[in-house]
Amino acid sequence: MILTTGIVYIFISPSEPLAFSIFFKVIPMVLILIYAFEQSLPKRKAVHYWIIGGIVFCLIGDATLHWFLIGLAAFFIGHVFYSIGFLKQWRFSLPRSLVAIPLILFALWVGYQLVSHLQADGQNVLIIPVIAYIGIIMLMAFTAVMTGNRWAILGSILFIISDSILAWNMFISSFTAANEVIMLTYYSAQFLIAHSLFTLDSKHKGVAW
Repeated sequence: MILTTGIVYIFISPSEPLAFSIFFKVIPMVLILIYAFEQSLPKRKAVHYWIIGGIVFCLIGDATLHWFLIGLAAFFIGHVFYSIGFLKQWRFSLPRSLVAIPLILFALWVGYQLVSHLQADGQNVLIIPVIAYIGIIMLMAFTAVMTGNRWAILGSILFIISDSILAWNMFISSFTAANEVIMLTYYSAQFLIAHSLFTLDSKHKGVAW
């Protein structure tokens, strides 16, 4: 059902009227939220509630992203919830900790590109929110990597890819099929993060490296 409704929104449902488009956009996220509840059974712990809370705020972000700053704020809170949840599963590893280097370098590069174009377009009001969002999504990805959980790691990477393409398409240069790529990677990211709930809080299952 998640796959089917996602495909319907991405490739079939019309973009107008707005309420109709938002309705079809959030259906896959509602199903992913239900899936997350099922994956966290039978013994739901604090980490599961934090991740589920992150999905809820991302769902709100989906519904309000048309009003960009409101949607961005909801996604920001969602990543805070994800980060706290992943921190509760922190398993230090030197190889995993080195992932911070490419994450920081990528954040600096993307941040520079976005800030430059926002300044050129006179959208200075968006600079601080965009920089803050880059920081929190990179923190979310780093905490996901430090769990060692392969599903959380892959989901966080896909989230970065999706949001990077979205930001590039909105503020720097649009390209054909951008929306399709954005939503495919986004729904996949959320599904994998939800799927990680089955193996989070486990010492063995789902651990990648």
